[in-house]
Amino acid sequence: MSLSREDVRAAVERAGDDHWRALVAHHEGAYPASRPTPGDVSRREAERLNAEGYGDASRWELLDSRVHREGETHVTLVHRLRDRRSEEIVETPPYTDYE
Repeated sequence: MSLSREDVRAAVERAGDDHWRALVAHHEGAYPASRPTPGDVSRREAERLNAEGYGDASRWELLDSRVHREGETHVTLVHRLRDRRSEEIVETPPYTDYE
């Protein structure tokens, strides 16, 4: 089963309120310009993680997703996952592409 938008959103929320607020502020701070909504970012991150092989629920457990604002125009996401085979916790490389 692959990751969904809801899975990524829940992972951001598990990281803490500051991470969710950073994602919301990234969207709202652009007014009147349009940036992706938190839901759009969650959906696109789920698609990206699935394409990278992290959507394999028999192998990977998405622990949390951390969001950091980079200035006024960028947001960076890092996901922490547990490898169910080895119990090792890994982090994805930082991803910044939501302007």
